[in-house]
Amino acid sequence: MFTKLDHLIVAVKDLEEAENNYKKLFGFPPVWKGTHKDLGTSNSLFNFENTYFELLSASGNGAGADLVNHYLAQSGEGLIGMVFATEDINSARHSLLEKGFLVEEPSSGQGINNSDQQTRNWKNLFLPPELTRGIFSFVIEHLDENLPQSKALNASSPHKLDHVVINTNDADGFIKIYKDAFNIRLALDKIIEHWNKRMLFFRLNKTTIEVIEQKDDLSSNDQMWGLAWDVKDIEKAHKRLTTEGIEVTPVQKGIKEKTLVATIKSHNHNVPTLLIQHLN
Repeated sequence: MFTKLDHLIVAVKDLEEAENNYKKLFGFPPVWKGTHKDLGTSNSLFNFENTYFELLSASGNGAGADLVNHYLAQSGEGLIGMVFATEDINSARHSLLEKGFLVEEPSSGQGINNSDQQTRNWKNLFLPPELTRGIFSFVIEHLDENLPQSKALNASSPHKLDHVVINTNDADGFIKIYKDAFNIRLALDKIIEHWNKRMLFFRLNKTTIEVIEQKDDLSSNDQMWGLAWDVKDIEKAHKRLTTEGIEVTPVQKGIKEKTLVATIKSHNHNVPTLLIQHLN
């Protein structure tokens, strides 16, 4: 039903400041700086091999501005959502309807690039609360060509998203949505002994959705937490980041065998951010 994790959304107060910080963090500029006039929002997009990353701010009046302001008031800047891509949004809707979920008709969307007034068009399928459970999530079908790839990528810059981390208090309910309703492959379901927590791995287009369960007595709820970016040379990445004045932990061996990791501690606008290099 879904072809990939299309993009991630980070709500920010000051788009220009956030864009400058992420230019330093990623090591390259955004490929798109646009507006959604009907929604009252503006965005900057950074493109990667398997997804793109959206900084989103309120810049006017509309449903989008209301959404951003809600999240900012509730928990401040940070990761608020993820979007799934499909090649046939009507088929995706029909599949969810057959499984008993009330999903409205797709709606149209458009973004305008500030630099050249180029437009991007798409269709959105917004999901009901029983499928999103606190995460701003929807399905998208792009009607135009894909975004251009980011330029000047080098070994010190992230080239793809390794995984996104989500916290949940109901792993069984999460499986019923992401595996049974969304048809995303569940690759791992195990108890991590030293954490005493249950961990799920879902795999979609070379991206892992990592889910950590912390049970409580509240109603089922999921929250976006952090991101791990794949780099080809983490030592070069560490040097570039520290040169830019970004606080980053020393490079060390990762929990996963044959990996090196470092954690970015500043300039990330409240998005826990890990760099990871997979060794041969």
